[in-house]
Amino acid sequence: MPTDPVGRIIQQWSRERPDLDLTPMEVIARISRVARVLERHVEDTFAVYGLARGGFDVLAALRRSGPPYRLSPTELYRSFLISSSAITNRIDRLEEAGLVVRSPDPYDRRGVLVGLTARGHRLIDEAVEAHLANEAQLLSALGPGEREILAELLSKLLVTLSSEPYEEETLVAEG
Repeated sequence: MPTDPVGRIIQQWSRERPDLDLTPMEVIARISRVARVLERHVEDTFAVYGLARGGFDVLAALRRSGPPYRLSPTELYRSFLISSSAITNRIDRLEEAGLVVRSPDPYDRRGVLVGLTARGHRLIDEAVEAHLANEAQLLSALGPGEREILAELLSKLLVTLSSEPYEEETLVAEG
């Protein structure tokens, strides 16, 4: 197997500092580099649908919320762990594109709900299929068993590193 750029760095450090345990560097550097490469490919897939990561995330959260595919802006920004102004900007752009619509909350006179339009529903269904196909292609170097092991290990690491309790909603970008 060819040595990746991190492998070359590790070889150099091993030569210069054989007393160091370089395993943490090997793992973290590879995760970081893989994340950057994957993100570029994912963003390219979203762009085909006229979406950025943030727009995809909002549409995906609404779609997987189930009928009637509506959430409050507060539910959205809390699930993304971003500011309310950032979620408002995302909703504004999606509304301008005709993908979501704001409507009064029937249970709270002061509240608003954000819902998928028929066009938004169709778009996210198409985009998530393309997204999953892209991700499958990106992971094609790994067999199914390897993918499962990697997913379990990364989940364990994510749970350990998270400052908040693990919740599925914090991973909205995954569909």
